Amino acid sequence: MASFTEQCNHIFNQAIGDYHIKNDVDTPINNPYDRESIDNRLYLKCWIDTVQWHLEDIIRDPHIDPMEALQLKRRIDRSNQDRTDLVEQIDSYFRQQYSDVTIAPDATINTESPAWAIDRLSILALKIYHMREQAERTDADAEHRAKCQAKLNVLLEQQVDLGTAINQLLDDIAAGRKYMKVYRQMKMYNDPSTNPILYGKK
Repeated sequence: MASFTEQCNHIFNQAIGDYHIKNDVDTPINNPYDRESIDNRLYLKCWIDTVQWHLEDIIRDPHIDPMEALQLKRRIDRSNQDRTDLVEQIDSYFRQQYSDVTIAPDATINTESPAWAIDRLSILALKIYHMREQAERTDADAEHRAKCQAKLNVLLEQQVDLGTAINQLLDDIAAGRKYMKVYRQMKMYNDPSTNPILYGKK
């Protein structure tokens, strides 16, 4: 049976592969998983990350029209909010999964929730995909490919280590050795009541 992070990596690679069929930030998502399933949330999470990855590429074009750049920046802000909301949905899934666990008296808390670690795993899958592209570029010289291959090897090792750590965290939560405490993200720049530029113009 596959571990949870093996399941994640399979779905992340699927989402990344599906996006790159058209490789267009405006391609509508076609999520193949049941809406109520965790797989659906994982696919959507990586799709959002993949689109945002390419938006970040586009906005760095030194010749971009300033108005287009402003529209892209606002789109990236919305994407970041969607990403945060989705991480919280994934954490809610875990809270439900482990709601009946008896927490040990000496249980400890982790530095981050499972879903925020899975967020990093999704980004790592994207880094691996794009670094592999660079390592295999036929229009680049051998030195470039070798440097990118060395970086790819590190990323692949990091993926294994992060996956192991997440699986261990989930095992510890399931056994009551660690407990989840989720803090809702309090984004201030999108909130008209906390961003002084926005509330100052009322």
